[in-house]
Amino acid sequence: MALGKVITIESIEKCDRMNTFVNLHRLIIPSLILLGSVLLGWLFEKQVIKRLKKITQRTNWKYDDIFLDSFQGIGFFWFILGGIYFSLPILPFNGTVIIIIQKVLVVSFLISCTIVVSRLLVKLLRLYTTRDDGFSPLTTLFEFLINVVIFSLGVLIALQSIGVAITPLLTAFGVGGVSIGLALQSTLSNLMSGINIITSKKVKPGDYIELKTGEAGYVTDVELKYTVIQEITNNFLVIPNSKILSSSFRNYSLPDKEMLIPIEVGVGYNSDLEVVEAVTIQVVKETMQSFSGSVPEYEPFIRYHKFDYFSINFRVFLKIKEQEYFEHLKIKHEFLKRLHKAYKKQGIEIPFPIKSAYIFNDNNNFPKEEE
Repeated sequence: MALGKVITIESIEKCDRMNTFVNLHRLIIPSLILLGSVLLGWLFEKQVIKRLKKITQRTNWKYDDIFLDSFQGIGFFWFILGGIYFSLPILPFNGTVIIIIQKVLVVSFLISCTIVVSRLLVKLLRLYTTRDDGFSPLTTLFEFLINVVIFSLGVLIALQSIGVAITPLLTAFGVGGVSIGLALQSTLSNLMSGINIITSKKVKPGDYIELKTGEAGYVTDVELKYTVIQEITNNFLVIPNSKILSSSFRNYSLPDKEMLIPIEVGVGYNSDLEVVEAVTIQVVKETMQSFSGSVPEYEPFIRYHKFDYFSINFRVFLKIKEQEYFEHLKIKHEFLKRLHKAYKKQGIEIPFPIKSAYIFNDNNNFPKEEE
């Protein structure tokens, strides 16, 4: 009986050691698989993607760069998902846990695919809308709306793929959306105003606008709540979308990309207006020829419009390209210098402001000189 007991104890110890070895074996191999997948993912990102980018830089096809940028970082994530998937049959988990992990892997893979599609679509739209000067009118708000739509579809597809009923979720979101809308009235107002600004096509990035309140500059972006304007001082002016939509503004970029710059000038009453016009137009032509932002085929003109207190006033109209509007100070500066020099040479008077003043005493009579 004692011998039998010894044999039983030894057998149990051997079985325990065997079970321990098997459990370690079932943990070590998945760990090695995960480590190998991480290493392969890192090599894929650092070596394969890097070399492919060098190859695409030597090609004139723009879409290959877009595809590679869209998959940036996703390949590494997919290698990790693959490592976890191939490790599952070896891991010492029960069936329920394995099913849950498999569903998490499916959802993670579909979400990563959604990220790729979102990146790819936004980059393709930006490339398609980019103008010849390298500027794209695609706004941050438009990109945000694209991402919201794509990610919403991606999440719904992911949930449906793992057996989650999406109809109750949509109903719950619809009811909750009313409460959210009431709580975020200001934000939603600016959001809808931004959508109206984009869809109306009256304002887009790259346009030079001037609000009725005096703010002016280039529109650089239309965001979720604000429109960003770059002023002539190179500062950024942030204006709520609802304010732009509800107020009057002037868009210098519509209907075309060229604009007239009026400059007010006055000459003395004894000036020969024909000579003044000829000299002024000649100065305008010389100034426009020396300025890269001017319109070469434009024929300058002036228009007399007022007999003022001390001068005959007229406006000179210069035309520049809309993209060069910030340079209008430079062209005004150069034009006024040359015009002053030309008037001085031709003997044309530029009068300074004069107004007649009458001084009355208490008896409404002119003061008399004392004897």
